[in-house]
Amino acid sequence: MLEQLLIFTRGGLILWSCKELINALKGSPIDNLIQSCLLEERSSAASYNYDGPGAAYTLKWTFHNELGLVFVAVYQRILHLLYVDELLAMVKREFLEIYDPKRTVYNDFDETFRQLRKEAEARAEELKKSKQVSKPLSNGKKQGKVQKTGFEGGNMKKSEGALANDGGDGDNRKGGKLENGHSNDNHVDIGGSKVNGTVNGVENTSSNGGAFDVNKLQKLRTKGGKKTETVVSKGSKVEPKKKVTKKNRVWDDSPRQEKLDFTDSVGENGDHIEVVSADHGESMMDKEEILSSESESEEDEEVGKDSKPETKKKGWFSSMFQSIAGKANLEKSDLEPALKALKDRLMTKNVAEEIAEKLCESVAASLEGKKLASFTRVSSTVQAAMEEALVRILTPRRSIDILRDVHVAKEQGKPYVVVFVGVNGVGKSTNLAKVAYWLQQHKVSVMMAACDTFRSGAVEQLRTHARRLQIPIFEKGYEKDPAIVAKEAIQEATRNGSDVVLVDTAGRMQDNEPLMRALSKLISLNKPDLVLFVGEALVGNDAVDQLSKFDQKLADLSSSPSARLIDGILLTKFDTIDDKVGAALSMVYISGAPVMFVGCGQSYTDLKKLNVKSIVKTLLK
Repeated sequence: MLEQLLIFTRGGLILWSCKELINALKGSPIDNLIQSCLLEERSSAASYNYDGPGAAYTLKWTFHNELGLVFVAVYQRILHLLYVDELLAMVKREFLEIYDPKRTVYNDFDETFRQLRKEAEARAEELKKSKQVSKPLSNGKKQGKVQKTGFEGGNMKKSEGALANDGGDGDNRKGGKLENGHSNDNHVDIGGSKVNGTVNGVENTSSNGGAFDVNKLQKLRTKGGKKTETVVSKGSKVEPKKKVTKKNRVWDDSPRQEKLDFTDSVGENGDHIEVVSADHGESMMDKEEILSSESESEEDEEVGKDSKPETKKKGWFSSMFQSIAGKANLEKSDLEPALKALKDRLMTKNVAEEIAEKLCESVAASLEGKKLASFTRVSSTVQAAMEEALVRILTPRRSIDILRDVHVAKEQGKPYVVVFVGVNGVGKSTNLAKVAYWLQQHKVSVMMAACDTFRSGAVEQLRTHARRLQIPIFEKGYEKDPAIVAKEAIQEATRNGSDVVLVDTAGRMQDNEPLMRALSKLISLNKPDLVLFVGEALVGNDAVDQLSKFDQKLADLSSSPSARLIDGILLTKFDTIDDKVGAALSMVYISGAPVMFVGCGQSYTDLKKLNVKSIVKTLLK
C-alpha cells in the first residue's frame, strides 16, 4: 500500500499531498531524503531506503527541472510495489497540465490522483496475473532442457573419464593445462570427486606469463653474487675506502639549511639533556589561503573541445540561430558528451570511478529538461552545474569549529575527547601532534593518550612528540586493552583539568574484524566528542572502500543501539599529490563527514583547513 505521495518545489514549498494518508508516516523520511540524497547529489539513485523508529520505508522520486518540481512517493519497503514508477510518471504528466506558478493550493488534484492510483494498481494486478499464467509453461520447458542436458552431461563425463585414463593427453581435455601454460576453469567430475582446475591432484598455479623456473632464478643470483677478485701488488698499499656521505642539495641561492637532527641531546656522561619546548611558528590553520584570480575562459574552451559529439556538423546559420534563441529543452543525449569529458577529468584528479559516475548522473538528472539560455553552450552549463554540486558536497553541513566545542565542554566541567582512527601508515600519530600544537597556540591545555598498544614503538613515538611539545602523556605500555587505557586517560585529564584529550589508536585495515571490534569497544565505552578518520590524500578508489567499511564495521559491532560513526576527516600527505585532490571529494561523498584538517608537511605547523573553492577549481581545471 502506498503510504504517501507529495509534490513540492525545490525551494521547499509543498504544493500537494495525498489527504487520505497525511498522518500515516512515522519518522521523517522526506526530510532525510532531502538532506541525505537530494542535497548530496545522490538523486541519480533509483530509490532511497529510510529506517526510522518503527518504520522501514522506500522512497522513489522524479523531477521536472525546468519548473523546479519534485514528485516523491513513499511506501513500506516490505511490499515491493510494482506500480510506483508508472504512477509517478502519470502524476507528473497530469499535474503539469494544471500547474500554475502563482498557485500554491491544488485541492482539485485529489480526485485525479485517486483515478490515476486505481488505474496504476489495476495494471500492476494484470501484469502480476499474466506472469503467474506464464510460469507453468516456462517450468515445463526448463524440465525438458534439464533432462536433455543431463543426458549430454553423462556422455561428457564418460569421455572425460576416458581422457583421464589415457594419462591426460589430448588438446580438448577439461581441467588440465593448455599448451601456453594457462588452465581453463571448468569443473569436472571424475570418479565422483570434484576437481577444480587440477589434473592428477596437481594444482595448476601458472600465471599469465607462463610457468616460472626457479632454477633459472637461482643461477642468476649466483652469477650476480660472485665477488670480483682484485690483484694487488706487493709494494702497493691498500688505502681504506672513505665513507661517501650524501651532500645536502642547494636550491638556487637560498641559504644553507640546518641539519635536521631531532634526536635527544646527550651530555658528557651519557645523560639525556632535558628538552625545552621551542616555538615552531604559527600554525597554517590560522592563516588564510589566498586564491589567484585567473580567467577560466581557457578551461571552458577545453571543456568545449572535449565535449564535442562525433555527429554531423550543423550549418553556420542553424548553430548561430540556436545560440541566439536557446535550445528548447536539454536532453540526455545533449549532456552525455560534456559529462563524459567531466567524468574523465575527475578520474584523472584521483576521484574514485564510482563517485565520478554518480556525480555525473546526478548532474544529468538536475539538468535534463531545462531550457538552455541564449549564447550559452552545453559544456559551460554542465561545468557550472558540476561546480555548484562539488561546492555543495565539500562545504560542511555543520560547524567544524573545534575551539568553540572545546570551550563548551570546558564550561560543562569535562575534557573534549578526540579519537584518531585509520588504516596503517597514514600518519595518525604525526598529525595528532600537529593538532596538539595548534591547540597549544590557542592556549588550550592538551593531554595525549597512547592507546596504540599494538604496534612496536608507537608509545615511544608519541612520547617523543609529547616531550618536544611539553605536553603530558598518559601511557600504560603495550598489550593492554586500549578502551580501558583511554577511559583512564580521560579520568586523569578530568582530575588534572586538561581541556582536550587526544587519543592515538592502532592502525588497522578495514577488513580486520578483531581490531575493528576493539575500536568499536573503545568508541562505545568512552563516547568521544569527535571521531576523526585519518586518511591519505594519495588513495583513489580505495578511499571509498576504507571509509564505507569503517563506518559499516563501527555500526555493526557497536554494543549500543545508536552506533557512533565517523564525525570528520583528516587528510594527510596533501603536499605530495600536486593536483590529484580527488580523494577529498571521494571521502566526503561516501561518508558525509567534512574534511576538518589537512596535513601538508613534516613540521608541527604544517596543518591547515580545506579550501573548498581551491579544491573545486583544481578538480575542474
